[in-house]
Amino acid sequence: MDSIKFGTSGWRGIIARDFTFDNVRLATQGIADYLNSELRTPNSELHGRKPVVILGHDTRFLGREFSLAAAEVLAANGLKPLLCNRDTPTPVIAHTIRHRKAAGGINMTASHNPAEYQGLKFSTSNGAPATPEVTKQIEANIAKLQSQGWSFKGAVIGTYQCPTFDPQPDYFKQLRKLIDFPALKKAKLKVAVELEYGTGRGYLDHLLEGIGAKVTVFHGEINPLFGGHHPEPNAAGMADVSKFVRSGKAQIGLGLDGDADRFGIVDKDGTWLTPNQILALTLYHLKKNRGWTGAVVRTVPTSHQVDAVAELLGVKVHETPVGFKYIGALMESEPIIVGGEESGGLSVKGHVPEKDGILACLLMAELVATEKKSLGRILKELSKQIGEFYTDRINVSFAPEKKDALLAKLGSGLKSIGTFKVEKFITTDGFKFLLPNREWVAFRASGTEPLIRCYIEAKSRAGLKKLQAACRQVLA
Repeated sequence: MDSIKFGTSGWRGIIARDFTFDNVRLATQGIADYLNSELRTPNSELHGRKPVVILGHDTRFLGREFSLAAAEVLAANGLKPLLCNRDTPTPVIAHTIRHRKAAGGINMTASHNPAEYQGLKFSTSNGAPATPEVTKQIEANIAKLQSQGWSFKGAVIGTYQCPTFDPQPDYFKQLRKLIDFPALKKAKLKVAVELEYGTGRGYLDHLLEGIGAKVTVFHGEINPLFGGHHPEPNAAGMADVSKFVRSGKAQIGLGLDGDADRFGIVDKDGTWLTPNQILALTLYHLKKNRGWTGAVVRTVPTSHQVDAVAELLGVKVHETPVGFKYIGALMESEPIIVGGEESGGLSVKGHVPEKDGILACLLMAELVATEKKSLGRILKELSKQIGEFYTDRINVSFAPEKKDALLAKLGSGLKSIGTFKVEKFITTDGFKFLLPNREWVAFRASGTEPLIRCYIEAKSRAGLKKLQAACRQVLA
């Protein structure tokens, strides 16, 4: 393998091809070198901290074994690894890092990727995904180790003895500070829960059962193959729950991805609601019903429906590049009611600067319990004040040799997208063009495939169709 690169959510690779025990040890040594350097540096935030590193994994193949391999390397470097006692949600690991004042955390997860993938995610001492500045240092450490022919002679795979602990009680205590459980208890909701064979079992379902909700669980057993599907709570992943809710057997459907950092929500009529809509509803609920103060932060391709709700409620909006690490960084620096992205990640003030699908699901159940209305009805009432929003994302393939010319064309700015005049050009992340009447399009090139992702938002279905065609024309 030439190098180990950290993307928006860590390093991911195919098990046994890229993601091997040797490469996990190599990546961990790069992290250990970074941590020890920071622990020794007087002006570092880590200086003087205990050298504890929280370790966790999801339900994928060899998750625990990869974690033990990382633990052994950390211990050999004078650090103190502490392993979660079972497969653990990403937000729980993030909370544990903060709660125990650890130096950082390593989580073996490939989130919603297919079963053949595994991943290594490094979180810093605040529980947030490592920033690009940090991962660049780790990548440089790894490259140096490779150039020196570094290797590690470890114990037989899976036999290393690492101290373990149960992170659940402290995480539950944290959620009880953020969620109005008395309101949920009073509502006696009927809830369908989609766990996607992942880490959310015993968390979301347990919390709901604990307040007397009638809970029907889908795919709550461990299956590293995820039933042959991506462990993602999108419309397809929530299809069984949608059917169940539509039949009248539940008032709401709540879903989590494989590591429980992403959410999926199904309304009373069986409609899957987009993450864009859920972010707007969360802001609405926390500001209007809970009286929270602060701003809202969203990524570049996230719906401006959030902006419209924010304007209605007198809330400031921040826009960041794609990746929750950017949202998390802002949440650490100023009061943010809620931060989220169109791909299904969300967190709130007073919580971890990391995506938490469990929290998002409970907040939507709380909103239904508080207003005694379906989410769809609340959205309909909101749309009378802020208008309708229609969003889509299309992938447009191109010949690899055309990439530079296409990016140069987009980067030079466009005066119009089809018949739509460009009012503002934004280059925070990719190329975003603001159009009249709150409509916009954004283009981002894939880092792994010869395609450009087009994010589109219009105020009518007809407008959406026109913009879809115009975006394809721009990239033709």
